[in-house]
Amino acid sequence: MATTSFATGANAAQPDAATQIEIYRRMNLIMQNDEASRKIIRSGRLMMPYYSQRGQEVIPSAISVNLNDDDKICTIYRGIHDMLAKGVPLRALWAEIAGKVTGTCKGKGGPMHITHPASGAILTTGIVGSSMPIANGLAWAAKLDKTRQVTIANFGDGASNIGAFHESLNLASLWKLPVIFVCQNNRFAEHTRYENGTSVDQISKRAAGYGMPGITVDGNDPYEMYAVANEAINRARDGEGPTLIEAMTFRFFGHVFGDDDFYMTKEEKSAAMAADPVPLYRAKLIANGVATEETLAALETDIAAQIADAIEFALASAPPPLEELTRDVYAEQGVA
Repeated sequence: MATTSFATGANAAQPDAATQIEIYRRMNLIMQNDEASRKIIRSGRLMMPYYSQRGQEVIPSAISVNLNDDDKICTIYRGIHDMLAKGVPLRALWAEIAGKVTGTCKGKGGPMHITHPASGAILTTGIVGSSMPIANGLAWAAKLDKTRQVTIANFGDGASNIGAFHESLNLASLWKLPVIFVCQNNRFAEHTRYENGTSVDQISKRAAGYGMPGITVDGNDPYEMYAVANEAINRARDGEGPTLIEAMTFRFFGHVFGDDDFYMTKEEKSAAMAADPVPLYRAKLIANGVATEETLAALETDIAAQIADAIEFALASAPPPLEELTRDVYAEQGVA
């Protein structure tokens, strides 16, 4: 339900066939990468904190196809799907996860702090709500430089109750910043059910208090997600300011790997997994004649090979040398 007017039906932006397939490619990449991550932890080959994004594949995939290479994203510790959708290279991502010097942050950030400016993934933060004020800073720079770049601030439903959420929306609206606030509402803030921690039935309604458009969408529907993201991004590029998008979804697993998700009912979890957006969208692409079984199978095989290659690259890479302890921490003599 929208709190402002967004294009709907025939008037809403629709992805062409190539874009529909590209959305699926990114969704499948996220799904397979998540499966590989959980498998490698269970096998003992890597030990790391891991926050599964399984079930949330549509949101960044449908948003990112609307972005340019120089557009920016800020995301959170449950944000590997956002990074992959934006184009963070698999080898560098897995090397960082493995704590190797070939990683995006030379192995010093780990899975909760992956950063890759070359692909526009400016920040991954472990501080709840902090993606938003940082995204405002990036959007302010873009506005000053008149670049038409936009910034996506990704966060969860729990972060909408943090002070930084309210401060960021207020300032973004006041200064008409080219930023889109994307609340990936997976219905649980860590171990707390949405209704037990949030007083409003739709987070998008909070946009009205800050004078910006807000809309709640089905975050598991690639077409709806694409259309809303397209409109919000175009508004931002044209100098019309920020938008708050609440994308409804469901995470299939607990807050962190090993969590027994006792706060989910078996019925709601089963229903969500039965409505898995990845195979549903795959079937729709074939039924609508957008892609063939053979085309998608080949795409999936290629993704699997890329992930396997990235994992082996990461495991074979060296750990950071001792001198990396102070590099990027203190200024170096002779460095401008």
